[in-house]
Amino acid sequence: MAFVLFVSSCATTRNPNIPEADTNGTGPRKTGMSKTAKGGIIGAGGGAVVGGVLGRVIGGKNGTAAGAIIGAAVGGTGGALIGRKMDKQAEELQRDMQNAKVERVGEGIKITFDSGILFDTNKSDLRPASMTEIQKMAEVLKKYPDTNVLIEGHTDASGSDAINQPLSERRAQAVANYTTSQGVDAARITTQGYGSSQPIGDNSTVEGKQANRRVEIAIFANEKMKKAAEKGTL
Repeated sequence: MAFVLFVSSCATTRNPNIPEADTNGTGPRKTGMSKTAKGGIIGAGGGAVVGGVLGRVIGGKNGTAAGAIIGAAVGGTGGALIGRKMDKQAEELQRDMQNAKVERVGEGIKITFDSGILFDTNKSDLRPASMTEIQKMAEVLKKYPDTNVLIEGHTDASGSDAINQPLSERRAQAVANYTTSQGVDAARITTQGYGSSQPIGDNSTVEGKQANRRVEIAIFANEKMKKAAEKGTL
């Protein structure tokens, strides 16, 4: 495979106390590629092109939050600088957000909310209790303005695509709207709904369906941060 040409040692460092996104609530996520190989490709400077391919491997044909982060990777020394910046941000998110899963992924951060925490069944209006968690996230995002934020909605396979797809879109938008209402610049935020097309659990089980009903948030460097990292001024 052409990927072999890119493999070398990875320069990126990360905080060992913050989990990587190779696992989820239903067990290991199968990517078809070892962590060593993935790290080598990214660290060798494959950048967004190789990252985009890896994003599809990790996130399926349409990609996920993890895929978006890897697709935006800089790699090399610049990627290591971004990684250290993200370590600090992830530590704050993990400390403050008790009802969300915070993971370091490559040069970014992935946050996963169980939809049951955010929404009532078949609804897209945020539950009052969930607003506190989003407020905490927004406070950290405001402290680190040089990042982009992708918010994705996902459902289980109950019901039809005609119901699940727009529901996932509305839920992603609801989280985005409340995040911007807390002072985060709307220009930083993109939303995407995937309906039931990106399961991480078995839709034939109660546990799997619960894992699939989620909102995933990807936080990754914007162009300003990337340029500063590449210049060594981050």
